[in-house]
Amino acid sequence: MLPGNKSARGDMKHKPKKPFVPDERQETVRKNIISVLEGQPLSAREISGIVKIPEKAAYDHLQHIQKTVSRRGLRLIVAPSECKKCGFVFEKREKLRKPGKCPECRNEAITDPVFSIKSI
Repeated sequence: MLPGNKSARGDMKHKPKKPFVPDERQETVRKNIISVLEGQPLSAREISGIVKIPEKAAYDHLQHIQKTVSRRGLRLIVAPSECKKCGFVFEKREKLRKPGKCPECRNEAITDPVFSIKSI
């Protein structure tokens, strides 16, 4: 740096960034989701609000939970999405995420799938 020049950032006051510290959790996110779903059926949006994670992350965790709960004698139950206009039910859908459009009427008003965990 040349004498008389100001710092490379100009006159802006520079505060050092504080390191990111995640919230303290007693159990893992997936265990938390499983315990929440054992008590009641919820949509991914509701799960994300309770567990305090993004909705997209809730869907990702649900995919893993679906594979692993069977080892514990449990099963992830998925109540399928339904078109609000024509009543079409997305029963054969394998993806856990909410569909974009109804294949019958092309309407985008679709209910969220609801998830719960039951004993086998």
